Amino acid sequence: MRQMETDYLIVGAGAVGLAFADTMLDEDPDCHITIVDRHSKPGGHWNDAYSFVALHQPSATYGVNSMELCPDRVDTHGHNEGMYPLAKHSEILAYYGKLMNERMLPSGRVSYLPLTDYVSKDGKEHTVRGILSGDEKTIHVRRKLVDATWFQTSVPSTHKPSFEIAKGTRFAIPGDLPGLWKERDNLPSHYIVLGAGKTAMDSVVWLLESGVPASKIGWVRPRDSWMFNRALLQPAQARIEGLIEFQQALVETAATSETGDEMFAKLGERGVMLRIDPDITPKMFHFAVISQGEIDMLRTVEQVYRQGRVTKIEPGAMHFADETVDVPEDTLFIDCTATAVPFEARDNARPIFEGDRITIQVVQAPFVPYSAALAAFLEANFDTDQERNALCPPAPLTDSTETYPYAVMANLFSTGILSANPKTNAFNARSRLHPTGPAITKLIAEGSPKLAGLQEVGAAVEKNMPGVIKLGMKAKAIHEGAEQTG
Repeated sequence: MRQMETDYLIVGAGAVGLAFADTMLDEDPDCHITIVDRHSKPGGHWNDAYSFVALHQPSATYGVNSMELCPDRVDTHGHNEGMYPLAKHSEILAYYGKLMNERMLPSGRVSYLPLTDYVSKDGKEHTVRGILSGDEKTIHVRRKLVDATWFQTSVPSTHKPSFEIAKGTRFAIPGDLPGLWKERDNLPSHYIVLGAGKTAMDSVVWLLESGVPASKIGWVRPRDSWMFNRALLQPAQARIEGLIEFQQALVETAATSETGDEMFAKLGERGVMLRIDPDITPKMFHFAVISQGEIDMLRTVEQVYRQGRVTKIEPGAMHFADETVDVPEDTLFIDCTATAVPFEARDNARPIFEGDRITIQVVQAPFVPYSAALAAFLEANFDTDQERNALCPPAPLTDSTETYPYAVMANLFSTGILSANPKTNAFNARSRLHPTGPAITKLIAEGSPKLAGLQEVGAAVEKNMPGVIKLGMKAKAIHEGAEQTG
């Protein structure tokens, strides 16, 4: 068994682990980092994602602090036309490959062990094992273990369906769809998408854009979801007015609502939230972002099944708990039921900093890479776990309309805490991953008239905060009740 030494052992070379490592390289020039990951290339779950996936959020605030993800330009066609780019699957993997090969490894301060499992810990000695070789190494960790796997991101290619699949059933995951050209002589006459989340939406859009008529697509949607309107969530340096409108709408609707559903209805009226079916009141909210163009396409699919979750699929039939639905014999069922972030992980929330362990969690929902970079900054610039944890209580991982106001309240509290500390306020001002920090810094330096809008939203937050807290605490009680019974 070979032995290595390192200061920080990071488990996971995805968006979380790499954002932490990138910031740590800048904030602590003396530290050494070792990264272990099960995949053969950096990028974490992006290695397993379907080829036509793209970011929901603008690329301007995704990735790592030291390197831009996409050119700062506006898309000129497609359902994202007129808005800033959303990095695609291949671009994201290339980005993380470039980060590893052109920044991290050449620094001489990063060791990268791909195709490697983290096995166990015994004091400061940690064991890892090569997946293909079976060889074990002991890594002596001088400082801390960094767990970058808390989110347990699930994608269709690594997800096990919870329903029965009868022999002979035509079954696919989204990643299989681009390969349908190989079956040009045996294409299905009908397609049914299983799942209501953003993966299912992506798959429906792909089918439509690839020429499948909407009449040949069915969609099992047990629950509908509200989604952020992407038009308002453009990069702050380009369209801070939209972010101002968004933040003001959040606090004003929260302060004047008795329930999360009422808040969402008001946000829908203001165009801040979008939904596919205007006649259905969504109960789900997973922080997805969508454009009106995508919504318009999704609405063309009229064959929607709302009987609940599928229990079995077979040629010619689809079974629910209390009903069986006949479908064409050669229907291709497309499984989109994997949950990108398993919300049961919220039950495992713990302090981010605990002695010789850092468990990276979301600090401001849904900004995952920013939260990881902030954790690295806190590790390098504050002396005690008590100080660090006071600055970054984990944000609640809410998943419903009734609990989302708790996340809104928590994000505002977090913003106040970080703004009040000179060190973290300065970090946010220069962090590329922060949604507004660098843009506001630039506006201040320029003396921009847009600062008036920021002052207005600040006043709106202050005025409405009592109402935000009132609704947020109601939502917190619901959220914590769900944890106890989930």
